[in-house]
Amino acid sequence: MRARIVIVDDDPSMCDVIATRLRREDLDARWFTSANDALATLQTESFDVVLTDLRMPGTSGIELCQRIVCDYPGVPVLVMTAFGSLETAVAAIRAGAYDFVTKPVEMDLLVAALNRALNQRDLELQVKRLSQTVERSQPFEEMIGESPVMRELFDQLHRIAETDATVLIHGESGTGKELVARALSKRSCRAAGPFLAVNCSALPETLLESELFGHARGAYTDARSDREGLFVQANGGTLLLDEIGDMSLSLQPKLLRAIEERRVRPVGGDHEIAFDVRLIVSTNHDLETAKDEGRFREDLFYRINVIQVELPPLRARGTDVLLIARHFVERFAGRFGKPVVGIAESTAKKLLSYDWQGNVRELRNAMERAVVLTQLEKISVEDLPEKIRDHQGSRLFIAGDSPIDLPPLDEMERRYILHVLQSVSDNRTM
Repeated sequence: MRARIVIVDDDPSMCDVIATRLRREDLDARWFTSANDALATLQTESFDVVLTDLRMPGTSGIELCQRIVCDYPGVPVLVMTAFGSLETAVAAIRAGAYDFVTKPVEMDLLVAALNRALNQRDLELQVKRLSQTVERSQPFEEMIGESPVMRELFDQLHRIAETDATVLIHGESGTGKELVARALSKRSCRAAGPFLAVNCSALPETLLESELFGHARGAYTDARSDREGLFVQANGGTLLLDEIGDMSLSLQPKLLRAIEERRVRPVGGDHEIAFDVRLIVSTNHDLETAKDEGRFREDLFYRINVIQVELPPLRARGTDVLLIARHFVERFAGRFGKPVVGIAESTAKKLLSYDWQGNVRELRNAMERAVVLTQLEKISVEDLPEKIRDHQGSRLFIAGDSPIDLPPLDEMERRYILHVLQSVSDNRTM
């Protein structure tokens, strides 16, 4: 749909000249010679941007700007002021105006300013729409997403949450594997039971065996008393074995036996102990390849790979990046007591173009840093980590259809080449 612009100026000829030019830019322009007439129309019709003169009889441009900011906060206001009236322009910005242009108006500069305002409005509407769908798109605790790939994931999780089937969660580091496991636990029939997790890559083999299966008193030097392992401690609940792909080959058959028989023998113990848990495992490794290469037991792989859940990387989730970033900004603004209310348009473009190799974890850290450092109400590009600020993305993000917003052909070609190289892991012989 064509963007709708309201022009307010007590000079009809000026209004007509501006409206004629904007219509040539495929914009739907309406003009009024008084602020009150414009306000009356805004009560019954929706518009995308208001362009107003400052000095008018009756209700001034400053007062009109204040009214619009208060009653129609999603509509940006551009003000026109006589050349050199810097103090008046500053007063308009303080009243909530998005930008200002000086008179006599240079039409090319006015069109560029209007396009920036329209892009800002589009972005804010998109973020608002995404924020309004948080409840619908957050069916599992703090899992946030509205992209098609996340909708498909949520549908899968809905179907498997209440079962007792073993789940294998696969995804890159930072994609939220433990968050998914906790969500499945809370939505399952075992929600009242414990949820325990252990990182299989964080402990040496002997300690991991004791952690999982427990130990008897005297099993080793520091074993001064019997200790139940996680399989028994999680009885009636859910046990997550995180990064199972890093578990040693010698410990894997003991794990397989425990899963098959639902019984464990503590290290140094004489008796087996029965347990009843739902098992969830996660990994960032390709276990299928590890199995074929002999780095992971085939029988254990098939035993844990009952239902596989694939977590998409953040770079494959489109505008979910903005929704998650907004969530973190609100969280950290509240925690640190800072009046940060959102993300600037230029910042949003940076977040969308960045490749997020660290996924949601990296985004979380970036937003925490930005909230701590910012001195503005909205996160700016300067508040982002240097790595993100200086990143030259291979993905092409075009904010609008105006020639002003389109990148040069050589920039499009550069990003296309980078995208192709990334897709083939920089293998230039393919």
